[in-house]
Parts: sequence; C-alpha cells; structure tokens
Amino acid sequence: MRRESFDVTVLGSGPGGYIAAIRASQLGRRVAIVESRHLGGVCLNWGCIPTKALLKIAEQYEFLQESSAWGFEIPRSEVNWDRVVQKSRAAADRLSKGVEFLMRKNKIEVLRGRGRFLSANRILVEGPEQDGVEVQTTHSIIATGGRPSTLPGIEPDGRSIITSKEAMVLPRIPKTMTVIGAGAIGLEFAYFYSVFGSEVTIVEYLPRILPGGDPEICEALARALRKRKIKIHTSSKVVGVQRQGEKVVTRVESGGATSELESELALVAIGVRGNVEDIGLEEIGVRTEKGFIPVDGHCQTNVLGVYAIGDVIGPPALAHAASAEGILAVQHLAGKDPEPIDYHNIPACIYCHPQVASVGLSEPEAIEAGYDVQVGRFPFSANGKAVAVGETTGLVKIIGERDSGEILGAHIIGPEATELIGELALARSAELTVHDIHHAIHSHPTLSESIMEAAADWAGEATGI
Repeated sequence: MRRESFDVTVLGSGPGGYIAAIRASQLGRRVAIVESRHLGGVCLNWGCIPTKALLKIAEQYEFLQESSAWGFEIPRSEVNWDRVVQKSRAAADRLSKGVEFLMRKNKIEVLRGRGRFLSANRILVEGPEQDGVEVQTTHSIIATGGRPSTLPGIEPDGRSIITSKEAMVLPRIPKTMTVIGAGAIGLEFAYFYSVFGSEVTIVEYLPRILPGGDPEICEALARALRKRKIKIHTSSKVVGVQRQGEKVVTRVESGGATSELESELALVAIGVRGNVEDIGLEEIGVRTEKGFIPVDGHCQTNVLGVYAIGDVIGPPALAHAASAEGILAVQHLAGKDPEPIDYHNIPACIYCHPQVASVGLSEPEAIEAGYDVQVGRFPFSANGKAVAVGETTGLVKIIGERDSGEILGAHIIGPEATELIGELALARSAELTVHDIHHAIHSHPTLSESIMEAAADWAGEATGI
C-alpha cells in the first residue's frame, strides 16, 4: 500500500472542498483532495450549475413563445429535449474540467477514491482507479456534502419517484408532475417544467411556499406561480407516494381530509441530509447530530485537527456558504485567527421566474428580535428599466431599524434579483445604513435603481412612486 503525507487533506471536492484546498495551497501547505466521483461535487455536476443552465433555457423558450409581443413573428418552436439536457451537462462538464485545472495549477494532489478515517491523522483512500493509499495528515477537512432527504416510507426509485438528480436528465417532458417540497429546489424545477408544458402541482407541509422566507415575498411568488397555472397546496402533509401502473399517486392530508394527486412523476425535494456514513467518524469520535456534523465558530469538530464544512454540517446548504466555510477553516488551522461567519449575511437565491433573493432578517424575524422596524418598498412596475425590458413583476423590500437606519434585512422578487442582492449583502457587511443606499447615486435606467428607491421609501422620500 502506498503511503503519503500531507499538511491538509480534504475529503470531497465540492465548492467547499476545492476552495479550501486551494486556499491551503496558497498558504504554503502540502494538500491532497479526496474525491470518489467528479471534481466539483454535487454543485458543479448535479446542482447549482446544470440547473441554472436548464433555467436559462426555460427563459429563452418563454421568450420564443412570447416573441410576437416583441415584434418577431417566429413559427412555433419545437423542443429538442435531448439537446436541452446536453446543454446543461456540457456546462457541468466544462466547470468540472476547470476544477481539474485549478488542482494542477495549485499543485494539489487528487486522490481518486473514497476516504475513511483510521485515526484523527490517518485516512485510508480506496477506489477502483488505484490501489489503496494511506494518508498521514496534520489537518483534515470533511467536505463530503449532502444528498436529497427522503420522507419516511417514501423511497425514490429514480424513474417515477425521483430526486433533483433525475429531474435534470429526464428522458422526456412529463405531462404531469407533483413536486413535494416548496424550497429552492422544488420551486426551480416546478417553474422549469411548467415552462415546457408540464402540469405541475406543489405540495408543501408548512403554511407557505419558501418556508423561512419573508411572508410578503413568499406570497408574491405564490401569486406569480399560480399565474403560470402551477397548483400549490400548503399546510399539506404527504402521507404516501405509490406507483400505480403508469401513474404515481401522492396521498396528501390537509385540513383533516385526505386526497390523492395523480401524476406521471413525483419529485421529492424536501432538503438535504449530510453524507456522514462510512467515512470513519465513529472510529475517531467525531460527533454527529441528526445526520450532520456539529462544528464551532471556526468549523472545527469536537476532534482536534478535524474540521467540517458545507452541507455535511447542516443548513444553510448553500455553495457559497460552503466556500466561505472552507476558507474560514483553512485560515483557522493556519493560525490566522479569522472572524466567524455571520450567517445572517449570507444571501439566499432562487432562480425560478420571477427570481427571489434575500439577505438578513425577514420582517417578522426583525420584529421578534425586538427591533423597531421600518420598511421601504419599491415595485419593479415603477422602474424604467424593468418596464423597458418587460419584467415588471415584483419588488425590492428593505427592512431597517427606525432610528439608526441599520439594514436588518433585504428581500427582492423580480428581474435579476439574484444579481441585485449582492449590493445589499455588501452594504450589510460594510455596516452601511439605509440612508447610505438612499443617497448613493445609481445609474439610470437600471434595475438597481429600485434598491435606491426602496431606501428612499424607507426614509419617506420616495419620488418614483
């Protein structure tokens, strides 16, 4: 058996793992990254990137369907579904190859296989492409990611009861689909397949879609989705999913009554659980709770020298959070004494149409926290750029502390919301106030003016509405 020695060994090459490996190399450490499948992890290969490619295709298809409103007389477009899927896979493959290049550039050794702890400083890597490698490591970072959660007694079969992975590569467009769960993944796929003609029904256990989001924004999104003829059942519990011939029957309890929803496919999209199994955590005493690894403010586990980042440590289960955690962990193990992450200042984005993005507290959360809350709003229907490009659904909402102007939270639903939220995340990070945004001159005509106008509305000085 081959033996190697490294300063830092990273288990998993997703957006947390590979960023951590690069940062450790930049700090002069000898680094290995262990990966049993594709470099880039779920995000690059089966998550963030290919889904965004699919959603862009959906937007283009919508434009073609509505092209006459823009002055184009285009015959009805036919969908080459195989090519749609291939386009998204090509985007994933390209970025995975980009991670391979970054590993070579930063002199990071890639060990192909599955890693398992033998002790806190020894990891066995085994895989079909190579003989076993025993790694001696000073520090290790667990970045093994997560996988779709399932409901008790409801196991996806990959054909008619599916997860997000299968939803990206379906062989055909289903005529009907039931989406179980109204978080980011469920909403994005509900939008995507509705664009291509599927009759979509969303079932959510909690009282509103996008649980945890600002209620006003959630309701605005629900209206937009219903306008697309997507059916939404909230406060509804799925008690069974069964395949019956060519159909899937989803049994739902709501308001004391039980009903059945028939569809070609049922997509289970109720979140993720950590990949904590079979990597030797029990052997070295790393603690787990409810399928995740608890860590401290610097992403350290309860075992000295062992860190954990990304989906495996639990919510928010966002790629950019994992990357930030990876850098934090490396900075800490290198003795840099970094500041812990402010999780309230991590933006959350949903790429359906209209897009939704937020940072900080929702209005109810700010009130519950005891702040004297004042809210500013500006609708995209009053924004010149939004009118010009025909994207007028939605609004910008800024929640500020009444006296100080501290930005407590910001929420956007509408065109390019996922791009616009960066300004507000930066403002919160820099401890700017609502007044600062109000008085910062924004270019005209731009969608970002809506942020300035929402800040002006907060101050009682809006001129655009």
